[in-house]
Amino acid sequence: MINIDKYAYSSALKKKDPMEKLTFALTTLGVCLWAGSIPISITVLIIMTTATVKKGQTPFKFYLKLMLIPITFLIVGVVTIAVEISVSRESFIAALFIFDRYIGVSKTNLVTAAVIFFKALGSVACLYYLSLNTPMVALLSALRKMRCPKLIVELMSLIYRFIFVLMETAETMLIAQTSRLGYARLSSGYRSMGMLLSTLFIRAYKKSDELYTSLEARGYEGELNVLEESYERSFRSYLTIAGINIFLIIGTLLIKHYIGGQY
Repeated sequence: MINIDKYAYSSALKKKDPMEKLTFALTTLGVCLWAGSIPISITVLIIMTTATVKKGQTPFKFYLKLMLIPITFLIVGVVTIAVEISVSRESFIAALFIFDRYIGVSKTNLVTAAVIFFKALGSVACLYYLSLNTPMVALLSALRKMRCPKLIVELMSLIYRFIFVLMETAETMLIAQTSRLGYARLSSGYRSMGMLLSTLFIRAYKKSDELYTSLEARGYEGELNVLEESYERSFRSYLTIAGINIFLIIGTLLIKHYIGGQY
């Protein structure tokens, strides 16, 4: 979380208009979800990865580590979709016969699993582009301009700040336990971890309550007003965004017309 925030503030695209980045990310995300096509999802993944790594100058190793997180969960998920149990082997392209049942993979399930896998990766790449190149303050400013309800925007702002309160509290407790050899042995490590988890949210809640009290003492009435930076705005960028998404839509229609199915 802290690293993502750090790279967002050091991104080469930080000065770009957040409305432009939000439009690009959400529009491309919508097209990726609508298309349901492996080539289109891969194209979205490549476009967003290039924009994040090349344009935003996010280190590729760090970006790859972030991508490995959803990939791990997706592999587990798509395996359950691809593998099927049946009494007949006719629909399987590969199968094992176990306990009077065939456990295998059919072409239809394999294609469905691949579509879901790459669609999810393309969608995650869109969100990573937004989070790694747009500081939270700028993103909240863009949401206000889009007439997003104030309650939702303020809740996002407060939750975002309280996440760091929670992380800081956990780090302080962990350092204190480590300095007292709380993790010297496996048994003491389990005991220390249990104590940390049992008291973490109580202490974090107290700190967040103190923070909220300090906000009220300074005149907080349900809205945090901050000074907005000046951003680079370009009509040409919106034309580029429109061109990319039109290209993806036309590609999707051609694929469905000539190939059909979920390919």
